[in-house]
Amino acid sequence: MRRDEEFSEFFTSRFDWARRTAYALCGDWSQAEELAQNAFVKAYAKWPSIRRETAEAYVRTIVTRLFLDSRRRGRDRERPFADLPEHGVGGGFSDPDARLNAALLQVPPKQRAALVLRFVHDLSIEQTAAELGCSVGNVKSQTARGLATLREAYGEPVNSECV
Repeated sequence: MRRDEEFSEFFTSRFDWARRTAYALCGDWSQAEELAQNAFVKAYAKWPSIRRETAEAYVRTIVTRLFLDSRRRGRDRERPFADLPEHGVGGGFSDPDARLNAALLQVPPKQRAALVLRFVHDLSIEQTAAELGCSVGNVKSQTARGLATLREAYGEPVNSECV
């Protein structure tokens, strides 16, 4: 039973963080919640083998890869059965961030993932490469291209340290 208690405590303390990370990637609170939930389901299955000091990184990697997988496969297989509300439930970004988030959504998914990991989560290039499962050079080029696209979409200079 200790396993369940440990995981429950981890889930309770980190779910909102995972949901905000997913929102930064996908820009939709419903999808962000689904990504976060799926990440925790996968983490629970592996919980006995996850080192507690790296559990957060493990979940962040799952969230990022689930997001990228959803973009590769497309979301056209899923169809809602009811009309969706016009505005989703908020929970992490204030109105000043809305403009930046809208610009971030115009960045292609792989570049967006690199930007979120590098600047929102403050990961090094090497850590980002490990999370994305790609080379350091790929992270550098994805980050540079993503920043260029973000600057263009935002419409004014963006300080990469504040992204």
